[in-house]
Amino acid sequence: MGLTATPERMDGKNVLDYFNGRIASEIRLPEAIERKLLCPFQYFGVSDDVDLSNIRWTRGGYDKAELNNVFSLNRAVAEKRAGHIVNSLYRYATDINKVRGLGFCVSVEHAEFMEEYFSSKGIPCMSLTGTSSDKERNEARQRLVSGEIRFIFVVDLYNEGVDIPEIDTILFLRPTESLTIFLQQLGRGLRLSEGKDCLTVLDFIGQANKKYNFEEKFAALLSHSNHSMQYEVKKGFVSLPKGCYIQLEKKASEVILANIRRSFGDRAGLIARIETFTPDSGLPLSLKNFISYYRLDPRSIYGKFSFSRLCADAGVLDDFAEPAESILTKAFSKLVAVDSRRWITFLMDILPRFSCELAASLSDFEKRMLQMFYITVFPEAADWRSHTTQANMQLLTDSPIMMHELYELLALNLERIDFIDQPVPLGFDCPLDLHCTYTRDQILIAMDYMTPKNVREGVKWLPDKQVDMFFIALNKADKDYSPTTMYNDYSINESLFHWQSQSTTSDTASTGQRYINHRQRGSKVVLFVREFKQDSIGAAPYTCLGTAAYVKHTGSKPMNITWHLDQPIPAKYLRKTNKLVVG
Repeated sequence: MGLTATPERMDGKNVLDYFNGRIASEIRLPEAIERKLLCPFQYFGVSDDVDLSNIRWTRGGYDKAELNNVFSLNRAVAEKRAGHIVNSLYRYATDINKVRGLGFCVSVEHAEFMEEYFSSKGIPCMSLTGTSSDKERNEARQRLVSGEIRFIFVVDLYNEGVDIPEIDTILFLRPTESLTIFLQQLGRGLRLSEGKDCLTVLDFIGQANKKYNFEEKFAALLSHSNHSMQYEVKKGFVSLPKGCYIQLEKKASEVILANIRRSFGDRAGLIARIETFTPDSGLPLSLKNFISYYRLDPRSIYGKFSFSRLCADAGVLDDFAEPAESILTKAFSKLVAVDSRRWITFLMDILPRFSCELAASLSDFEKRMLQMFYITVFPEAADWRSHTTQANMQLLTDSPIMMHELYELLALNLERIDFIDQPVPLGFDCPLDLHCTYTRDQILIAMDYMTPKNVREGVKWLPDKQVDMFFIALNKADKDYSPTTMYNDYSINESLFHWQSQSTTSDTASTGQRYINHRQRGSKVVLFVREFKQDSIGAAPYTCLGTAAYVKHTGSKPMNITWHLDQPIPAKYLRKTNKLVVG
């Protein structure tokens, strides 16, 4: 058994290699805050006038000597910046006379300069470095806790292994290129302590080198988000843990958005990183390595592009022309969400050896899974005897580079599955799996409903299967829904779900009676939920919550029904389905 607080290592090596690539359990920072294992934070991104965009970038970070010159040795620039830091501290700290803070610096000279400047402004403080003795460190800690000093300025110290729970303020006085070090430094102030309500963080953000990654730093502070980082920045970080807050000053926000657009937010940024990937990382270029090294959400690529085309445009893959390129590029935006082990395993086995003759010989269960794939790539159900279907599948066969990327994506999806899926019992060989994610068309095709484009409502009754299907969006934006479809849907707890019927459904009509008496009549109810109608790359897919049983209802036109889920909602989804959080 292995236990680590820093799975993202400084040397780039993957600790999971020691454990067959498997994580038994993990708690990331947002979840730890949600579970009240760490204290919440208020994070202020403060505009910094110092321009670092031309500072030399070497070995994955800024040149420390050049940073040191800007922050401490160039006295005029350093003193102006330090004055801005003090002014910002007075603006954002609740009471500077009660602060117990740490300031993270770039060098010994920088730490000593900050100590000198703060002291000159009447703010008692100390500086410590990696060479400071144990006696000096213990003295600094005692003086900080007692309130004799307000800040300790540190360099190469207190990143890890130091526990001063009373710390309530963190100053990021230099850009932190490593996500691991950033989280370690932030963690110095997240310890629970009596009388500490939250941690105040001041991060000084100026023009950065184009290779500096703001996105992964902020992504690490958010709970699972279906939105792009640009959306989160613009909307004020809607996916933060409960009790946490991020505020970016206008100029800092503009710098971050521009950086994100230049990095992974646009084609040029992705191509630039692909061009230099192997020299920067020391790894061979592959989709898995690229996603893992930069800790990307694959949707940052598959909203608009294919990885193969980006590689060709970057000059690291020979240019190619394949008939299915545009078709598969669009399909990747849907396939990126596939997380059913059964379905992925089937597709990776069948597609390399596909023929229409083979398709015709498959079992009904396998045909459903193949149909789910087909309608994802081509906007219609397949007829394995038709010339159109055969011609479409031939396009895929004639596109080996794009198909190789498809296999890479499916393998990546399979590796990233972090929950136990299981078949949903619907009385026939249905390929839908519990808590897996599907588009509406994939779901309906799996249920043998071959014209899914005809379904416009959020409910569908399939009499041949004796199944009621509910497609539920938890957060409904006014522009997407009329007043009569703004239903009130949310989980009450892990097993109970409140659902509101269509506005025309009465409890005495045949539909309402079918809902109420479904067990006696032998029909089933299946819930599919998504947090928002749209995510960062288009129409959001649904998560299958499985079958549910009627408990009670109130009202009529609409009916407010409480359903009991046959399988409880996992903790990773519960936050999104709970009304107290997303309502």
